[in-house]
Amino acid sequence: MDFKQYKSIVYNTIGAAMEVHSELKWGLLEPVYNEAMHLELMERGIAHEVLKSLPCYYKHHKMQKHYQMDIVVENDVIVELKSAAKLIPAHRAQLFNYMRITRKPIGLLINFGQSRLQGERYGLDQTTNECVLLDKNMGIVEVMDENNEDDDNQK
Repeated sequence: MDFKQYKSIVYNTIGAAMEVHSELKWGLLEPVYNEAMHLELMERGIAHEVLKSLPCYYKHHKMQKHYQMDIVVENDVIVELKSAAKLIPAHRAQLFNYMRITRKPIGLLINFGQSRLQGERYGLDQTTNECVLLDKNMGIVEVMDENNEDDDNQK
């Protein structure tokens, strides 16, 4: 899959996150950043949905429990927001699960929990159902999985 086609959407979304981080600084609660991102994306005219629900099923029964994605931009990019001291494998696993369930091609993991905004870009390889770490030019850096312990991925 050519992830480069999403470069502009990703660039604009990260730009919005940088503006939010610049304005609010770091360490607030995640819902504050979620609302601020919504407002910033609206101001920039970027189509998005906030707190998008994902139904869960057990066998053929729809369950009352559901997952909730923080933001979906332009119907293709899942944005998972965090306000944590550092990103951990469980944060990535959450994003990867959303990507696999929805088959959305791009996922962004953005952390407002440090003095410097952290962001990671991922793509979903639809043929293998694996998530891949992407660089700022949307090229593949490495295949990821939930057990990847490298917490220093800041692409």
